[in-house]
Amino acid sequence: FSFLWPAACSHRARTSSNNDDEWRPTLADLEKEIPKRMEEAKVPGLSIAIIKDAKLSWRRAFGVKDCGSREPVDNDTLFEAASVSKTVFAYAVMQLCEKGVMNLDTSLTQYTLERFLEGDPRLELITARHVLSHTTGFPNWRSKERPLQIRFIPGERFSYSGEGYYYLQSVVTHLTGHVNREVSSRYEAGLEVFATDIDQYMRANVFEPLGMGASLYVWNDTLQNYAAPHDGEGKPSAKRKTKATTAARYGAAGGLHTTPTDYAKFLIEVIEPRASDAFRLKKESLAEMLRPHTKINDSISQALGWQIRHTENGDFIMHSGGNPGFAAFAVASAPRKSGLVIMTNSDNGHLAIDKLLLGNNLHQFLGARMPFPRF
Repeated sequence: FSFLWPAACSHRARTSSNNDDEWRPTLADLEKEIPKRMEEAKVPGLSIAIIKDAKLSWRRAFGVKDCGSREPVDNDTLFEAASVSKTVFAYAVMQLCEKGVMNLDTSLTQYTLERFLEGDPRLELITARHVLSHTTGFPNWRSKERPLQIRFIPGERFSYSGEGYYYLQSVVTHLTGHVNREVSSRYEAGLEVFATDIDQYMRANVFEPLGMGASLYVWNDTLQNYAAPHDGEGKPSAKRKTKATTAARYGAAGGLHTTPTDYAKFLIEVIEPRASDAFRLKKESLAEMLRPHTKINDSISQALGWQIRHTENGDFIMHSGGNPGFAAFAVASAPRKSGLVIMTNSDNGHLAIDKLLLGNNLHQFLGARMPFPRF
């Protein structure tokens, strides 16, 4: 396998857009910069959407879905959002809190008789707020070598945890959905996970109401426009056909399959919400979701589902993500009503995204340099 840059693995799909004249030179430069950054990092495909004045202002697709087939990426190509998925699930949890189905500060053990972990009384302290702010004390993921445990008193400090999101997702399913105990799979440390209807729940309560019609957790055979994962050398592997058990395990933490355009629609609802309804959060809930809850370092705090980067030019909500063969990043400023979403199909995607975020073109648009966070 070898790369033939740019001829074999280069493609740019254009769409119509309404841009102010002042941004056209910057966008033109960005169109030239992106393929260069992709080539440097050996990233086969990249898709980007930019929000300006709380509207989808510009979107482009570059490169290929698969360096084997050389099918081009377009604006409707699905990528794995990886941990950027957490923000969308957090929104669904806030919906349930508004409806009184659950409470941010009630012990999750109050909602189900099933014990997520035996033998540790600190489980009784863990709430949805702890999960969404990564202060449960759980590790990121359990393993055979490192079984699941609570490492500190919940709420004491920040410690990034996919296991926490899995726990909260299981509680949400208990309250709102269905578990199919006839279908199961084994995951880390022999964990048995049963199929659930979390995919249907998220599509009915978040994706479809917010206009994210392409977004999903579970593969279906009608999907054709799907990016393949690639390693750091650009070698593609098979597209992952996620099933209901996989969504039950990883959906909330990193199982969202979406497009930058779809995710931008969600992001707009967060930074410039329309009137609240059965699906759209009240401004008070959004304010609670987006305020700093715990400090990660001098420049980043954790909110509920979101991270917040503090800059000289104000605060930005953001989240990064990386699954094998994929990397993604989303960032926005509510006061500026602006933001962007970038998704790639490469283990090296974060390298290209980092260069773009630190470069002059996105700096001019965002008003701040935004290094790719690694948690």
